[in-house]
Amino acid sequence: MKNLDKIRREIDEIDRQIVSLYEERMQRTTEVAEYKISTGTQVLDKQREAQKLEQVKRLVEHAENSYGVAELFEQIMAMSRKRQYQLLNQRGLAQDPGFVQVDRLPFYTRKVVYQGTEGAYSQLAMKAYFGEDTESFHVDTWREAMEAIRQKKADYAVLPIENSSAGIVGENFDLLLEYENYIVAEQTIKIEHALLGLPDAELSDVKTVYSHPQALMQSIDFLNEHRNWERIPVKNTAMAAEQVVQEQRRDQAAIASQVTADIYGLKILKNNINYSADNSTRFIIVGGEKLKRKDAAKVSISFEVSHESGSLYRMLSHFMFNNLNMVKIESRPVKDRSFEYRFFVDLEGNLSDGAMQNALKGLMEEALYVKILGNY
Repeated sequence: MKNLDKIRREIDEIDRQIVSLYEERMQRTTEVAEYKISTGTQVLDKQREAQKLEQVKRLVEHAENSYGVAELFEQIMAMSRKRQYQLLNQRGLAQDPGFVQVDRLPFYTRKVVYQGTEGAYSQLAMKAYFGEDTESFHVDTWREAMEAIRQKKADYAVLPIENSSAGIVGENFDLLLEYENYIVAEQTIKIEHALLGLPDAELSDVKTVYSHPQALMQSIDFLNEHRNWERIPVKNTAMAAEQVVQEQRRDQAAIASQVTADIYGLKILKNNINYSADNSTRFIIVGGEKLKRKDAAKVSISFEVSHESGSLYRMLSHFMFNNLNMVKIESRPVKDRSFEYRFFVDLEGNLSDGAMQNALKGLMEEALYVKILGNY
C-alpha cells in the first residue's frame, strides 16, 4: 500500500496539470467568444453541448466514472459560457434593461395609492416613506392599486410583499409580472397587532374575530388560547376594524394596529398579540416607470427555467460565478402549467455593476423568461 503522503503528492501533481489544462481551455474559450462576437452567433449551443457530453463519457476507461466526467464537463462548459458573457459585456454587447438612473425619485404630484382603508398597515408604510402630508387614496384590492398606476391615477402604489413570520404575499409577486410596473423603493415597518373591540366591550365578550389572513396567522398563539372564537378573514386589518364599528356588536373584535383603534374609536382589549416580538412587514413602492436611484443596492428579478434536472442550479450559478450575494429566493406556480414554477430572486447590487450585467446577460440567454422587477 502506498504511503498517504506519496498519494497526496501524486494528486497535487495531477491537480497542477488540471489547472494548466483548464487555463489553456479557457484561452480557447476566449477565441471562441471572439468568433461568436464577430459572427453574431449565440453563446449557448445546446446541441453542441449535448454531443460533447456524450463524447467525453465515451472516453472513460471505467464505466463508474462516466457520470462524474459528464458532471465535470457540464461545469467546465458552464464556466466557459460565463466567460463568454463577460467578454460580450466588455465589448458593450450587454442587453440594456432600460432603467433610467436618477439621483432621487421624481415624486411629481406624489399621489400614492394603497390597499385597504384608513389605518391599514399599508397606509402606515406609505406615511413612513413619503411623509404624513402625502396625497393618497385607497382601494379594495392590490390589483386595483396596480391598475391605478397603469391608468396614471397615482404615481406610486404601496404593496406588502413579505412578513417576517407569515411569509410572502404571493399575489403581489404575481402582479409584478402581470403589470409593467416596477419596484422603486421599499419600506419595512414593525407590526404590532392589538385586539380591538367596541368601547363598552370586554375580552370575555368576544366570540368572533375579523382580520386579514396574515394578521390571523401572525396572532395564532393568542388565538389558540381562545379556540371557541370564530376567525373570519377580510381584505385588510383596517377593514376588520371598520366592520366591528359598522356591526356594533360587543361580541365582535378586530385584529389591527393601535393606530387603527384611535381612528375608529375602538378599545384595545389586548395589546401585542402577535407571537413574534420582531414581527415586521416589508412593503414595496411601485411606480410605472423603469427608474433606479444612483445609490440603489438591491436588484429584484423573476425568471422561469425548463422543467428538467439541474435547470435551477444552472441559473443560480450565474450569481455565484459573478460573486453576487443572493439575499432571497421564492417560487410561485406558473398559471395553467401544473407543477411548474417561476422564481423570484433578490440580489445585492446595482444594474450598473459589471458583475450584475454579466450575470443577467447569462440568465437572459439561458432562462425561458426573465423580467427585472426593479433596482432600488
